[in-house]
Parts: sequence; structure tokens; C-alpha cells
Amino acid sequence: MKIPASLCLALAWAAPVMADAEPAAARWLAGAEVAPAFAAPPTRAQWESDRLGVRAELLRLLGRLPPRPAVPAIKTLSREDRGDYVLERFQFDNLAGATVPGYLLLPKGARSRSPAILYCHWHAGEYDLGKEELFQDRHTPEPPGPAFARRGYVVIAVDASGFGERNGTGPDGPAQRGNPAEETAAKFNLWVGRTFWGMLLRDDLMALDYLAGRPEVDPARIGVTGMSMGATRTWWLMALDERLKTGVAIACMTRYQNLILHGSIHEHSIGYFVPGMLNHFDSEAVIALIAPRPVLFQTGDQDGGSPVDGIHAIEAAVRPVYGLYGKADDFQSIVYPGLGHVYTKEMWARTLAWMDERLAR
Repeated sequence: MKIPASLCLALAWAAPVMADAEPAAARWLAGAEVAPAFAAPPTRAQWESDRLGVRAELLRLLGRLPPRPAVPAIKTLSREDRGDYVLERFQFDNLAGATVPGYLLLPKGARSRSPAILYCHWHAGEYDLGKEELFQDRHTPEPPGPAFARRGYVVIAVDASGFGERNGTGPDGPAQRGNPAEETAAKFNLWVGRTFWGMLLRDDLMALDYLAGRPEVDPARIGVTGMSMGATRTWWLMALDERLKTGVAIACMTRYQNLILHGSIHEHSIGYFVPGMLNHFDSEAVIALIAPRPVLFQTGDQDGGSPVDGIHAIEAAVRPVYGLYGKADDFQSIVYPGLGHVYTKEMWARTLAWMDERLAR
């Protein structure tokens, strides 16, 4: 269709005005029902009451998740001596249409029950990787699974929905893989009243159920860690389950409204989003549920998926909650200048030291 010359001239004059107008994201947020900013209550007793409601609301928002069995039915597929540790390959039926494969690393020479790590792999569109991240140094300075095992930790990791051995196991069948399969699984879960994110966390919690029940593991010394999607799994899981005594989250400390305002919603996959969440609270309320357990966040200030102003907003909201317990130092957030979405040697060294100080003793 040909545009009249008069309209072309009008558009040309309007362009500077449109460029200076309020950003689209701000207009969308202004037109949405967004909850007031989260703030710590004045007393610990009030927070202990409030936190029950926050956690209950989180669980409701995740949808009608199928109940987990008290103990998952584990099938051990193989057991391999790898020198410093024994590697077990296992799987379990998540009772929601999927088989969840995993690895368990058992350090040798332990004289008593050992501390343990639930390791959450990242996303990055690497659908064929999944739990194999344990044995690679593509994203961590050294393969994290063997490194933790050599330090005396039992380590567990499972393939998240659509990743690793589960790539091609979605509701549309094996011909669909990667991102389209992830989107299909998210759509299916919405249709049946639950969320992709909730089901992903449910698989992690089933792995935790198995880990905590292993005779080699001290259930009072279990930590969780991961990068990117694995980082987000880390802080959500800690918010939902008190058995996780500490955690380290790398490169994904995201406040959702700040992500929106930076025009960066696209930085995260569809499965990450929980419908209705911002009607109740932003992610600082989730992270506040971790208190008073120690947690370490390490994030680059150039990470597009975690705008730095949002990081500082979370810090400002969560530190007072830890203060209610007299444990302000147990909430640590390190922002590295000039770094993007990476896991550096310095970050890795801090991760190992953090876990050793809080779990290995």
C-alpha cells in the first residue's frame, strides 16, 4: 500500500517525539496489576508469620503439581569406579509422564556421612548437554562434579525437562527437540493447570528426596548450586525447601520488573515464567524465604539477564530480612564490574570456599 506524502511528512515530524516518549515496557507495567514493592516487616515474629503466606502463594502460583512420592522409586542403571569417586547412573519415574535420568557421584574414603551438593545445570539453549555439564569445563573453570567429589561431597544432578537424555521426550514426541519442545511442554503444563517451572523444580526436589535418603549423605549438610538457569533453580529451591542448608547462585540474580524495564524479557526462556507472580511480589520475596540460611550470589554487572539495578534492589530488600535473625553476613551478593554471563576462576574459588566453610565441617 502506498503511503500518502502528507502522512509521510507527519510521521517524519512525529519521529523525534516518539523517540522521546515513555518506553514501551514502562507503559505495559503501568497498565498492569503489579504488587507493591516487598519490604521486610519490623520484627522477626511478623516475618515468620508472613513467610508462610509467601511460600504458600509461591506454591499456588506454580500450579497443581502432582504430589511427590515420599521416596522416589529409583532404578540404578550402572555403577562405575572413577578413581576418586564412584559414579552411579540412575533414573526415576516422576509420575507425570517422564523418566528423569541422573548421576550420583560418591566420594571414596568417607569415614562418616558426607556433605552433599545438588548441582543444577544451566540452559543456554544447550539442550543436548544437561547433567553432562558435571563433567565439562565449558562453563566452569573445571568439571564441577569430580571437583566436588574430590573434596568429599556426594554430588547429584538430573536432566531438566527437555535437556540431555530428555531432549525429544516432550508431549509432541521424539521428532520435536530443543526450544520448540520446551515451548510445547510449557503449553501442555498451562493447559493442565500447572507451570513448566514448577514441574522442573518438582523433578529437582525428587532428586533431593533421593539424595537426602542415601545412607552416605548427612541430610543436615546439603547444599545447592548452579549457573544461569541453574542459579535460578538454586534460589527457588532454597526458598521452597529448608533441607537445603546453603547455596551458591552464579550469573542469574534477576528482579523481574527490572528485567522488563530494560527490555530484556527475551533473555530468558518461556519455561522460566510463572503466571501471575508479579500480582503478588517480585523475586526479592522468593530470595527472602532463604533467610536465615547462608547464600552467596555472584553476578556480573554486564549480565543482560540480570540488570544490575535489579540486583541492588534485591539486596536492599533481602538484607533487612537477614538482619531480623542477626545474620546479615549470611546473605552475600558479589557484583563483578565489567563481567557478563560468565563463571570465572575467582567465582569458582569462592563457590568452593563457601561450600567448604558451611558444609564440609
